[in-house]
Amino acid sequence: MSGGSSHRYSARNHAIFAFSFFAGLRACEIAALEVGDVFDERGDVRDTIYLAAAQTKGDEAGTVLVSKRLNNALKSYATSYPRQISNAKAPLFFSAKRGGFSPQTIVNLFAKFYAEAGIKGASSHSGRRQFLTELADKGVNVRVIQALARHKDISTTQRYIDFNERKLRNAIELV
Repeated sequence: MSGGSSHRYSARNHAIFAFSFFAGLRACEIAALEVGDVFDERGDVRDTIYLAAAQTKGDEAGTVLVSKRLNNALKSYATSYPRQISNAKAPLFFSAKRGGFSPQTIVNLFAKFYAEAGIKGASSHSGRRQFLTELADKGVNVRVIQALARHKDISTTQRYIDFNERKLRNAIELV
C-alpha cells in the first residue's frame, strides 16, 4: 500500500489510503468523515465508525468496523497531527490550506500517488476493490463481504471480486 511516505503529510496520506484498503471506503465517504466520527472524546480511535446517510454514496447510513491495521494508521495520524483531532466537528482530513477535502480532491490525491508510483489504471476505487477481493480470496462469505461493502445488492458486490487464471486453477484443484 502506498501512502506517500516521503510526502510532507505522509501520516495523513497513509490514513486516507488505509480507509480505502482496510475498510473499503469510497472517496466521498473519506472526504465526509469528521474527527468525532473516528476519534472519541479522549482521542482514542473508535472501533466502529457510524456513517450518517449524508456521508455515504447511497444516502443510507452505514457502519464501518475498524481493523487493527486501520487503527494503527489512525493512531499514527493522531500522533502526527494532534491539533487536527482536537475538534470533533472538524473534517478528519485537512488540506494544505487546512480546510477539509472534497470528494474530488480525495480522488485527485489517489490519482497523484498512483501516478507517482507508476501504477497505471488505478483509481480512488482501487483500494475498495482490493479490500473486497482480498476478503473473497481469504474465503470470507460473499454475504459478509456485501455487508462490509454496504451494498444493497449482492450482484454489485460480486462485480468487485476479481479473479484470474491462477485463482481458477486453484479452485479446480479443490475438487
